[in-house]
Amino acid sequence: MSKHSQNKKHAEDIVGENPEAEQAGLEINPEILEKREVPGESEAPIAEESTDPEQIIADLQAKLAESHDQFLRKAADFENFRKRMNREKLELTEFANQNLILDLLPIIDDFERAIKSAEVCSSLKTCNEFAGFYEGIIMIEKRLSSQLESKWKLKRFESAGQVFDPSLHEAIQMDKSPEVTEAVVVEDYLKGYLLNEKVIRFAKVKVLMPEEVKE
Repeated sequence: MSKHSQNKKHAEDIVGENPEAEQAGLEINPEILEKREVPGESEAPIAEESTDPEQIIADLQAKLAESHDQFLRKAADFENFRKRMNREKLELTEFANQNLILDLLPIIDDFERAIKSAEVCSSLKTCNEFAGFYEGIIMIEKRLSSQLESKWKLKRFESAGQVFDPSLHEAIQMDKSPEVTEAVVVEDYLKGYLLNEKVIRFAKVKVLMPEEVKE
């Protein structure tokens, strides 16, 4: 049975239950029952979507632009994260052997001291056998330093005669001299070293300072 037929029967039942309405010849239109609200069955009006093609296109373009912007932000965040991880990995690789190299530096220092102490005897030419030993020590020191520099990127820098630089030098003795106009390193007490161009040990030096000008 259709909804209209159900409403028509319902209208006839209402008239039958009311004799006065039947005597008066009243009839109830079934369409009125279709429009009549049933308690508890009312629904909120639903907003209709635009059917204008231009508006639909504009809405889709706005959503596409928003999605594209979100994608670019996520891609940028991921790229920054990737670069940071690669940089940290590279630094870890480059300086992983720093402690080992620092342990080797005192050995090189001992080589240098032995060479300096042997220079006097060698220059006097009073001990031929010792001269050969002295040359052997020099060869060992050069070989070790060369291998550390070429393989491990350890570089020793000279400081004597250079302008004093706090980022490279540690002054352990300072004298004044009228012959200089700025702080100058005159002697290396202990050589400084770079690892991958980064200072891992400051050079311990003697510095000449310019005398104060008397007014």
